[in-house]
Amino acid sequence: MVRIPNTNADILKSKTRRGLPYPVDYGTATTAEYIQALDNFHQVFGIRAGDHVVMLTDPLLDPRVLQTVQGLCKSRGATFISYMGESTRYVVVPDEAKALLERATFVVSTWFASVFDPFCQNLRRKKGQRWVKITFFRNIDLWHTPQARFPIEIVGELVRGTSRLYPEHGPFDMRITDQRGTDFRVPFSADMRERMKKDNRWRGHNYANEDGCYVHYMPTHGPNLYDPFMFGNDPEHKVGINGVIYAQWGVGFEKPFDEPPGVEFKDDRVVAVHGDSEEAAVLREFLIGGTLEELGCGHNPKAPRFDIYPAGPNSPGALHFGINGLKESEYLRRMMPNWEEPHVHMDLVTFDATVTAGNRVLIEDGFLQSLRDPKVIECASRYGDPLELLEQFPV
Repeated sequence: MVRIPNTNADILKSKTRRGLPYPVDYGTATTAEYIQALDNFHQVFGIRAGDHVVMLTDPLLDPRVLQTVQGLCKSRGATFISYMGESTRYVVVPDEAKALLERATFVVSTWFASVFDPFCQNLRRKKGQRWVKITFFRNIDLWHTPQARFPIEIVGELVRGTSRLYPEHGPFDMRITDQRGTDFRVPFSADMRERMKKDNRWRGHNYANEDGCYVHYMPTHGPNLYDPFMFGNDPEHKVGINGVIYAQWGVGFEKPFDEPPGVEFKDDRVVAVHGDSEEAAVLREFLIGGTLEELGCGHNPKAPRFDIYPAGPNSPGALHFGINGLKESEYLRRMMPNWEEPHVHMDLVTFDATVTAGNRVLIEDGFLQSLRDPKVIECASRYGDPLELLEQFPV
């Protein structure tokens, strides 16, 4: 098994580690590499002639990102309008923006509400709106990075490869363990698995060209190994999530945890945060009573392994446990006043976990098993050396 960087020492040595919002030098791509990134952008943004595109933005978004979308609309015969909110942290869409969204056929958004607000969900489900979430495209200089030019077709096949690792029939337990003592279980029903596999992101479809789709640019944040959409986002549904997570790191903390706190779940809610460290006290202050909103796994082999800001890592096999507490965290408000996520949210991160689904291994010691899937390797071979593309992780 290939050794990938996973330890705290690896994180601290990394030139790309980032748990807080500090400036990043994205480097400069060659012309050929830059064209690859642009081609990915044009493929993902499936804007059509006659579309009415609405872009939901925030004051900290690079204005050049807005101009790229506007320019693409002009080149394809689509109309365009933008609405700047106070921040990205809306959990529901404000009334004055709803009228603009009602007219849209295509939406580009920086807002947290995009995925969770029932209003947005209904626009996709009932009106067939196509949505692109740009959590990870806030600066046009990202077009110079390896993750921007990584072939989207390989990302899609990699996601499908992970999907094939799930048990095919009946209920099963997803179990997550690591060397720090994490032992965390999510029971899956057959219905949850079937709903998951129908989602466009789990089908490995990363282009915004299907009615009702919701995709991320840059691909791919997720798809989530667990997500409440798998049972229809019903707040009354009882999953039976139990166990404890000893994460290596969390968004909002400058460096990995020296003494990993133990976040314990019982019957779907956080019931305790174990440990005497300052980090444990921070988490205890707002996570008790909270719920797991996502268990995300990266699927872009060229995403920096240890760049976890603003919403967890995108590197294959790296996990983020997205937990929503019952109140805002004063610590997060102080450390990240302009964070792109609501201050009730916490992404706890592990890089070395083993994840099983029933008797199937999805991730072993932080290595995503679908990287070795024959179909993934065949797909990657059309773009270059599969070993370099799939198993050389930038740190």
